[in-house]
Amino acid sequence: MELSVSFFAARPHRCFPVVTAHSNLELRRKPLTPRRRRAIRAQASDPSLRRETDSGFALQDVPHLTNFLPDFPSYPNPLQKSQAYAIVKQTFVSPEDVVAEKIVVQKDSPRGVHFRRAGPREKVYFQSEEVRACVVTCGGLCPGINTVIREIVCGLNYMYGVDDILGIEGGYRGFYSKNTLQLTPKVVNDIHKRGGTFLQTSRGGHDTNKIVDNIQDRGINQVYIIGGDGTQKGAALIYQEVEKRGLQVAVAGIPKTIDNDIAVIDKSFGFDTAVEEAQRAINAAHVEVESVENGVGVVKLMGRYSGFIAMYATLASRDVDCCLIPEAPFYLEGQGGLFEFVEQRLKENGHVVIVLAEGAGQEYVAQSMSTVDKKDASGNRLLLDVGLWLSQQIKDHFTKVQKMAVNMKYIDPTYMIRAIPSNASDNIYCTLLAHSAVHGAMAGYTGFTVGPVNGRHAYIPISRVTETQNTVKLTDRMWARLLASTNQPSFLNGDEAMLGKVDRAIIEEINNRTITSI
Repeated sequence: MELSVSFFAARPHRCFPVVTAHSNLELRRKPLTPRRRRAIRAQASDPSLRRETDSGFALQDVPHLTNFLPDFPSYPNPLQKSQAYAIVKQTFVSPEDVVAEKIVVQKDSPRGVHFRRAGPREKVYFQSEEVRACVVTCGGLCPGINTVIREIVCGLNYMYGVDDILGIEGGYRGFYSKNTLQLTPKVVNDIHKRGGTFLQTSRGGHDTNKIVDNIQDRGINQVYIIGGDGTQKGAALIYQEVEKRGLQVAVAGIPKTIDNDIAVIDKSFGFDTAVEEAQRAINAAHVEVESVENGVGVVKLMGRYSGFIAMYATLASRDVDCCLIPEAPFYLEGQGGLFEFVEQRLKENGHVVIVLAEGAGQEYVAQSMSTVDKKDASGNRLLLDVGLWLSQQIKDHFTKVQKMAVNMKYIDPTYMIRAIPSNASDNIYCTLLAHSAVHGAMAGYTGFTVGPVNGRHAYIPISRVTETQNTVKLTDRMWARLLASTNQPSFLNGDEAMLGKVDRAIIEEINNRTITSI
């Protein structure tokens, strides 16, 4: 279901009640630009404005260059003369168009938080010939990065006539330690057909002062940053330093994570491709275990803290007997444990397929190996190989305890999935993300990230997508659908420490019900 709402259409100078990204409760009025302050003071006692505030409507706005550069001039948008957009009924997004964060509401409930709708504006704050843009990719690989790079370059060039676009090679440290690459539509023409990132990437290397010094020295005035949680936090620091120095630089973030663990937005790019490619590994495991006696297949998929890929791949496959994710506790031995379930399925079907996210069961692996937590350059905890560990545990249990020979098949396709090009669905999605970022930067917005919220692309404060991670909710219907599909145990009768992850009331409710296959 899609929802975008337009307010105050007959009164274009009205201002929304604005809520900061750090608090959804405190409403305060904030002008979109300093030049509107006088009108806002005059309207402060307007009864209609109070009714909107009293109804619980709040706009979580993103910064604009005119907030700290009040004399920054605007210009007519070049899209007014675009042949491609000539047939569009409404070329430009209204400044009052917003997107609701929640679309399922009750009759008398507050209207809640909204974000500015993404898209081209009637006025831009950069002249095409004066723009020097740069694109940088940071963090791990993900299908679709090259498509985003390509569409930023082509969008700037084809829609806004921008010719001066630089590629920053090797992540954040590329700003101050490497040469740049001149990007044109011809240079990036077919990079969307390749996996990886055309600009190379790295973890860490963020030095705000060095990066902004380089931006200033090179005369860059638009910065497009593609990366995950840590990268977007770095983008926020760059914006803050740019604002502090009073530079005419727009900073736009494009959120990237294959795990789909970015908050607020509907999903992250590359996720659909990852789920689709994971089917190959699951299918291979199923073929292998079906072809031998007592075949046990274990497939490890991406998912450091969130099990979305494993969950969706399991639901799509229908060949999976059990799915293990970081959010859901499980245990091996005893009644209702994984060993008991595997034995049951082997007796019933002669084979079993287990899909697990890489972050599942890390506490068990750490205990058995007595390891110390280590972190990568991005500050992420280095994960132990739970797939190999689980495979060995199952094999040892059935050969030594049950005196039963099993044929183990372990498949780890994680790096293969990360490295492939994006599929058709993700290619379209990446195009929309890139174009939304370009429209936002040209319209003078800065310190923002882009993404779909309930099917409509919006400009979101960076702090909203970095303040928490999106995880599988065990109380949502999607996890219930998976349990009904696999008919696996809930694993909620085991270790007390693990049970602490799930609310006691939920445990009791689940244990009082019998899951049946759909």
